[in-house]
Amino acid sequence: MTKGIQYYDVGEQIELFLLIKNATKGIASNGKPFLTLILQDQSGEIEAKLWDASNDDEKNYAPQKIVKVLGDIQNYRGRNQLRIRHIRPASPEDPVNLSDFLETAPVSKDEMISKITQFIFEMKNPNIQRITRHLLKKHQESFLEYPAATKNHHEFVSGLAYHVTSMLDLSKAIADLYPSLDKDLLYAGVILHDLGKVIELSGPVSTSYTVVGNLLGHITIMVNEIGKAADELGISGEEVLMLQHLVLSHHGKAEWGSPKPPLIKEAEILHLIDNLDAKMNMLDRALARVKPGEFTERIFALDNRSFYKPTFHK
Repeated sequence: MTKGIQYYDVGEQIELFLLIKNATKGIASNGKPFLTLILQDQSGEIEAKLWDASNDDEKNYAPQKIVKVLGDIQNYRGRNQLRIRHIRPASPEDPVNLSDFLETAPVSKDEMISKITQFIFEMKNPNIQRITRHLLKKHQESFLEYPAATKNHHEFVSGLAYHVTSMLDLSKAIADLYPSLDKDLLYAGVILHDLGKVIELSGPVSTSYTVVGNLLGHITIMVNEIGKAADELGISGEEVLMLQHLVLSHHGKAEWGSPKPPLIKEAEILHLIDNLDAKMNMLDRALARVKPGEFTERIFALDNRSFYKPTFHK
């Protein structure tokens, strides 16, 4: 079985089918156009440059296209990069399918929705329970398919649901340690905080931002969705305001994209566990790609640090 693109070392040659996740046109110093391609398989992704790109190249090497690439792995500014020696679009005769190249959550959709449904079932506050159930049901199909982001963390098929289930496990453990926390509010915040991403993002393949996503963002989208749900269900009261605040404040600070900082206890915990789960996902995936005794590539979202994998780690 061919190993994934993430597991090739500098100096190794590859000959693989890969999916184009993203393609960006640029102009080189000699005035000639080139394409920066992000190529992916189920193991992860790698950047490559296609120099002297023609108009036909732009059409042939667009996002969601599968290509056959011959090249070698090199290091560029601390990151692996693929130097292309030959590239061609996949043909109908090639034994490849889109699903062959998509990284997916390590847990099944059925298992994830079952866990989330159980958390909602355990909620005792009827207003919080009804709003949460209503919005999850409304967006369930996309919620179980979409990634949690375009890059940095949980950027794979079903990544959003996987992020939420991991956060629910964290929130339960923390709420058991600190009984003064309102479990209903915290669990609802976890389930709803990123649900607006099913409108903000384009989908699970070659994920990009929609027009609405670019203009409003998932936080504003979800605050509006909570308000609409409350109106449709005939619910008024402070619970609606608290759920909206949880969504508004879950990024923690204005410079991180939160219109308001956390101003209730459950909002502070939501922000912390969101941050913790995202960082652990980034670290686990980066460290899985290196051998013990080596450093990872620089992780931009973690202050551009490289992390060391101790030699006693297996």
